[in-house]
Amino acid sequence: MPNASSWSASSPLLLLWEDSSGTRIFLSLLYAVLAISGTLSNVMVIYLVFSFKKLQTTSNAFIVNGCAADLSVCALWMPQEAVLGLLPPNSSSLRSAEYRLLRGGLLGLGLTVSLASHLLVAFNRYVLITKLPSVYQALYQRRHTGCMIGLSWALALLPVPLLPGLWTLGSAQSDGSSRYTALLLALAVLGQTALLLHCYLGIVRRVRGSAKRVSVLNFHLLHQLPFPAAPPPPRRAQRRLSSVSVLLLCCV
Repeated sequence: MPNASSWSASSPLLLLWEDSSGTRIFLSLLYAVLAISGTLSNVMVIYLVFSFKKLQTTSNAFIVNGCAADLSVCALWMPQEAVLGLLPPNSSSLRSAEYRLLRGGLLGLGLTVSLASHLLVAFNRYVLITKLPSVYQALYQRRHTGCMIGLSWALALLPVPLLPGLWTLGSAQSDGSSRYTALLLALAVLGQTALLLHCYLGIVRRVRGSAKRVSVLNFHLLHQLPFPAAPPPPRRAQRRLSSVSVLLLCCV
């Protein structure tokens, strides 16, 4: 059995699996499939947005930014992991600190910008639905949108030198600095998740309030009609469906 610490430092998924040749081959195939499917899907989204003028909206600009970030993971990082999984654990490529720094930087950059793009999309929809049109137009001018996209990449580049410390978490060389780096990243992801929930739950509350106002208006209009109207659907089913939708949203 090869040394587990040397291989676990090269691939984070192997921290959860038994170190064996079968496991490495399986993960290499998994990385290859994800790399091909992820690259094709992200390229297709970018192509469609740039090909159709109706799709060139502010929200889709953030989505394209996320697809570009995902390409750094699917097209650059995952193929390397697929190839390295077929190498012996004591290979010099796996032990190279510079190469591990490059791979960790690609992974951290892609994931950070992708998460930031999801947050920008959520905030864009939150402002669009819950704020006045004048506020949305003033905030999401083309120059401001470009600055938001550039800021997502700038913020992602700041912690890149700290990310390689995560690769030593599973080895005997881990220290307080690596744990501190992992704690910062965990807090950043949790903070981003909290902001996402705030935006989408705010949208749900606004849509619910609008639906109630429309229901009251329809009720008054139906009573003013000269002929009897069809009975409305049961409100209990509507409430149940709405509650299930909010639960599924929180789970996602």
